[in-house]
Amino acid sequence: MAYETKADAVVTAEETPADVRAGLEMLGAEIRESLRAEVKQELEQFSRKMASVPPRAAPAGRSFAGSSFGDGYLRKGIEAGFEAKRLSVGVAGEGGLAVPLEIDQRIEATLKTISPIRAIADVVKVGSANYRKLVAVGGVASGWVAEAGARPETATPAFSEVAPPMGEIYANPAATQPMLDDAQFDVEGWLANEIATEFARAEGVAFVSGTGAGQPKGFLTYPVAATGDATRPFGTVQFVASGAAGGFAAANPADRLVDLVHALRSPYRQGAVWVMNSNTISVIRKFKDTTGDFIWRNGLQEGEASTLLGYPVVEVDAMPDIGANSLSIGFGQFRSAYVIAERGETAVLRDPYSNKPFVHFYATRRVGGALVNSEALKLMRFSAT
Repeated sequence: MAYETKADAVVTAEETPADVRAGLEMLGAEIRESLRAEVKQELEQFSRKMASVPPRAAPAGRSFAGSSFGDGYLRKGIEAGFEAKRLSVGVAGEGGLAVPLEIDQRIEATLKTISPIRAIADVVKVGSANYRKLVAVGGVASGWVAEAGARPETATPAFSEVAPPMGEIYANPAATQPMLDDAQFDVEGWLANEIATEFARAEGVAFVSGTGAGQPKGFLTYPVAATGDATRPFGTVQFVASGAAGGFAAANPADRLVDLVHALRSPYRQGAVWVMNSNTISVIRKFKDTTGDFIWRNGLQEGEASTLLGYPVVEVDAMPDIGANSLSIGFGQFRSAYVIAERGETAVLRDPYSNKPFVHFYATRRVGGALVNSEALKLMRFSAT
């Protein structure tokens, strides 16, 4: 790059240092001005080029956040740059991709909304299928002594280990490739909703009546007894009889609900809830007290839980209908009674081959569940005794 300046002349011996300094300053100023003009010209040319390129706008209902997963893998099956996951333990080659955190959080939020037991139980994130929880049985013994009295050793509490049975829950929604190619189709939102809905349906049954074989063990599958907490074996749930076989007692049926509440010890009544299905709710909503008022109270605001005897009611479709010896009503502090253990990510396998022209998205997550504190939950059995 050539520059023509007034300071190109050779400095003569007659010039003073001040003259030299002034000439150099003039030279530097002219060089800076020339560079500034050249850079400005380059920027103007670049701006004109960029102005001729039409902008790429995000389609309605979609954002570019996380769209590399949706546009790359879900729409086109491009796996580069995504984290690979196995879909089953000990089986190599069954590849899947862990969904981005944003999608996984949407699934979690939906599960909490439509999976009733998940919303009231203790949910823990685990890194493997070998989660264990130690539960103290009987507490720690104590005693009173004088100021200078001896302090004998107290009894040591017993511990029981609870290992929630784990299983793999899956969903397999499908979409056509033209639907996926449509830029207006929110593929990530659709997939999150489909997975969460199916997961919630399967969870709702497993947490209540799951067998524990390849799935969570439901709290209704544990042994039950009429004996109190002091004498009942650990892991056995206390029940209160309804007073009649396959139904409530003819006289004062609500009294048995009061008995069920007070069968639960006071510390566990803090935060306790009722669980039952809609058919059982329809029966109980007709109960009245001695003054003729209904014992059921509807929520005062939209989304607020209705109450029964002052405690919130959670509607759980998986609870059984009222029948002979059925365990149709539960009452307890579920955050202490039941634990849900799950792996922290959902994996998705894109399958465009098995059912053409549909593209299936085989989504999996490992989930377990178990009763950990049988004293924090009481059941009503519909029997005479």
